[in-house]
Amino acid sequence: MADTAHRTPRALDLKYQPGFTSVAMLCFFVLYAPIAVLVFFSFNANRSVTRWTEFSLDWYVRALANEGIQNAAVTSLEVAVFATVFATSIATAAALATTRVARYRGMTAAYTVINMPLMVPEIVTAVATLSFFALLRTTLGINFGLGNVMIAHTVFCIPFAYLPIRARLENMDLTLEQAAADLYATPWRTFRRVTLPLLVPGVIAGAMLAFIISLDDVIITMMVAGPGQTTLPIYILGQIRRGVTPEVNAVSTILLAVSILFVTLFFLLGRRRT
Repeated sequence: MADTAHRTPRALDLKYQPGFTSVAMLCFFVLYAPIAVLVFFSFNANRSVTRWTEFSLDWYVRALANEGIQNAAVTSLEVAVFATVFATSIATAAALATTRVARYRGMTAAYTVINMPLMVPEIVTAVATLSFFALLRTTLGINFGLGNVMIAHTVFCIPFAYLPIRARLENMDLTLEQAAADLYATPWRTFRRVTLPLLVPGVIAGAMLAFIISLDDVIITMMVAGPGQTTLPIYILGQIRRGVTPEVNAVSTILLAVSILFVTLFFLLGRRRT
């Protein structure tokens, strides 16, 4: 009876509306057909990206042996790991400050500020970040080098890590934390022994999301990075300007596989409950 009461009437269910299935299938085709073509031709033995000859892994071997790709990959990993660690730490503190305290004046404003990078166009964030670092360099003579990219990625990734961590906190039962307080545990001991272990899936999910956002970023990196600070997406973009090759397809496919892996793990962790 309960399931029947909460069931959406067929007439109001969107999936039963005329044309919904066709439109949905068209959207999926437009989104994923180009990706499927890219992956398919990455295994093409021919240099052509439009004419199939035979299956080969040669382009993957060449891509992995390419020194430029190796250097760009190392740079991407350095930036992504730095941004993930600091963005996740800040996001965890922010999530605790907006869920595990009594409501205070300005909490809504704080929530808005934390999530601002999600609402502001990325190109605006990139230009603003570039202007900020340029001001530091011209007025104070400060230039962090690759650190500029790391700092920019950290700030941009905070809201992506914050959302799953906050969602995890909101779904956590407060009973165990209250019981720890009743047993005279200090707030820090309660957090370390009770809250944090329960929060780990959300923290890991937020960290993975922040990592993949940083790893795939192009616009902010392009604006902020200096000479010799080429990440893998920027390297791929530079190669595409000279013409698409199966080697580029192979690198893109590897990035796609990494992204799918992290998004899948994020989804699975997000489904876990306390």
